[in-house]
Amino acid sequence: MLVVVDATQYVSDEDRLVAKKALKSQKPVLLLLNKSDLKGALPIDEFRRLGIKQIIATSAEHNEGIEEVIEAVTDLIPPARDSKADDIIRVSLIGRPNVGKSNLFNTLAGKQQALVANIAGTTRDVNRIQIRYKGKTIELLDTAGMRKPGKQEVGIEKFSVLRSLQAIEESDICFLLMDANELNTQLDQRLAGIIDEAGKGLVIVVSKWDSLDKDAYTRDSIAPRIARTFDFVPWAPLIFTSSVTGQNVTKLFDLALEIKDRRDQSVKTRLLNDTLQKAVQSHPPAGLKNTHPKLRYIVHTDTSPPWFVIYGSNLRYLHWSYKRYLERQLREVVDYVGTPIKFSFRDEKQLKAERAAKQDAEV
Repeated sequence: MLVVVDATQYVSDEDRLVAKKALKSQKPVLLLLNKSDLKGALPIDEFRRLGIKQIIATSAEHNEGIEEVIEAVTDLIPPARDSKADDIIRVSLIGRPNVGKSNLFNTLAGKQQALVANIAGTTRDVNRIQIRYKGKTIELLDTAGMRKPGKQEVGIEKFSVLRSLQAIEESDICFLLMDANELNTQLDQRLAGIIDEAGKGLVIVVSKWDSLDKDAYTRDSIAPRIARTFDFVPWAPLIFTSSVTGQNVTKLFDLALEIKDRRDQSVKTRLLNDTLQKAVQSHPPAGLKNTHPKLRYIVHTDTSPPWFVIYGSNLRYLHWSYKRYLERQLREVVDYVGTPIKFSFRDEKQLKAERAAKQDAEV
């Protein structure tokens, strides 16, 4: 609750009554001293008698102290949780036909005790199974393979593509499978882009690793090639697996748990704003003539995927490359392995104009 008083006036009986009711609510309470920028503003100690511990000096007219208020409020409010009512981690196996999704699905399912199995009658449907791993419930979704757009058939083939897209939307994390013998196709890139755009966790899985003739240097030569192909999702882990030998299969479970934890973590507003200010000082955003974007503060508004809102002015002139730069800076201080992070930008002048227009409409 926010209790607002006039910093130029001594505490009144009405102020005491409002503060008393707020404290009785047993909810977090902040005391805002508005008009603190005026010469006649009283010392903060004058208002401590209201019994509210956290006091912030503000000026609504000159936008002073607002950042501190937002920081204090967002630190008190937990980030919005995922809309799913359960605690199930949903992981889908995505990829082209014949890349080993069904084999990996069966291998993963066989590694742990099945709780609920609902195996569909055709591989063109989405097969599901729930397993327990380290005290967590993971639901695996095995989708039909997605072909190149020109090779799709009508009817059931088209339906399978829709089911795959539906599985991506339903999932928390997607394992994008690629055959070790046929890497880096345009369709794999397209699928990774769809998963990224949907805000889902992503792990790039090279399957059938046992079938490849290789030496000790094969992985070291292949991994950089894959990284270059998927440079638009540099945060996605890369893992080499084999359903035949079981290589790294269990590690996929550990990755799923880690990525889910990263997606759900909350970040302190002070850390975010320290990171933002350092990023701006090191590399100020470019602009056009007198329209340089100004980034004032940032708040963490949501999880799964992590979502951040940046407030400032002239933000419509902010170049997309600078947004990438901000993401890189944030990832250096917060571990968001395996998950995309999203940004929204709110222009203070535009927000102020919208509020004024709304007030005029209500008059």
